[in-house]
Amino acid sequence: MARVARRPPSSRERAATALVRASGALSTSATSRMDAELAWFRDLGAQERAWVGQIVQAGIGTFVAWFRGGTEDADADATESFAVASSVFGAAPRALAGTITLQQTVDLVRLSIEVVESEIDALLEPADVEHVRAAVTRYAREVAFATAEVYARAAEVRGAWDARLEALVVDAVLRAETDETLLSRASALGWAARGDVAVVLGTVSERRTQTDLFDEVRRVARGHDLDALCAVQGERLVVLLGGLTDPRAAGAAIGHLFGDGPLVVGPVASDLQHAHVSARAALAAHRAAAGWPDAPRPVLSDELLPERAVSGDGHARRHLVEEVYQPLDAAGGGLLESLSTYLGRGGSVEGTARALFVHPNTVRYRMRRVAEVTGFTPSDPRDALTLQVALVLGRLSARPSR
Repeated sequence: MARVARRPPSSRERAATALVRASGALSTSATSRMDAELAWFRDLGAQERAWVGQIVQAGIGTFVAWFRGGTEDADADATESFAVASSVFGAAPRALAGTITLQQTVDLVRLSIEVVESEIDALLEPADVEHVRAAVTRYAREVAFATAEVYARAAEVRGAWDARLEALVVDAVLRAETDETLLSRASALGWAARGDVAVVLGTVSERRTQTDLFDEVRRVARGHDLDALCAVQGERLVVLLGGLTDPRAAGAAIGHLFGDGPLVVGPVASDLQHAHVSARAALAAHRAAAGWPDAPRPVLSDELLPERAVSGDGHARRHLVEEVYQPLDAAGGGLLESLSTYLGRGGSVEGTARALFVHPNTVRYRMRRVAEVTGFTPSDPRDALTLQVALVLGRLSARPSR
């Protein structure tokens, strides 16, 4: 029986066999060069170095398999890119994308390709060298596309997760559910916890997408050395600002990013865990803001105390009784009576003096004392409204129940 002659190996088969035998040595050489040339690689922990080593080994192994079964058909590039992405980067956790940067990944891929190119002359027969060099160039392109794809997907997933986490943090503040996990979640989003916090609340701008809006709020806040967390609830945009010293100025800094309508800044809280107090006041003030059409923008929630009290905000009512009426009552000196008469006479010092049978200077002195005790100036129209509502609520609270 005639023996069938064995077909001599092709150039591709010959080169692939040589590369398979040398793949282990190539991986070792690439890792050694990384350790010598890449400072960031030396600084990695043992686990991260092992992950990078797996990528390098998989990259070289995938090149050999890709070259052995390769095709000269350029139309197969899209399929090859997908195969390279899953074969090379599937060797290590996706979490590695958060450990080393895209530039560092490019560096290790470039170095690995350089190692293969530098060893080709010693590994292959001269007739096979140019063919393999061309394949290395093409493979490097596929790896570049695969690298970009991995980092783009990681950024997309991380962005979606950050958005959900941010919404959870803001919602927890609004619901006053500020447990011990709140600060750790906020820290994961870049919240520096640098001190005083206030809630800014207004309508959502229709001119921007939600992602662009949040990015712009954070950018402007960073420009004013502030932390910012954002969420949209219905038609409202809620922003937590941290590290502020002047709540009105902080609200004004981002005010142009809100839609039309009232823009309210809640009172300052000592930290994120107590920010629900600011949120509660801001929400109540925003609901009541229609009662003061000429309010400044932004307006502080405490500046809307009369409207909040009239609209049924129990916290505002208690504040006016406990922080305005009761201190005036406790101060004595005829302050309550004088204030009531002064407001009832339309702010006339002389009219009040005649009604109380005192000198006008006595009235002026007592009105200064009212301002010192309460922080509200009777001669200012807005402050006079606040004081008038406080007097009504205080009298109602002092009325004996039947």
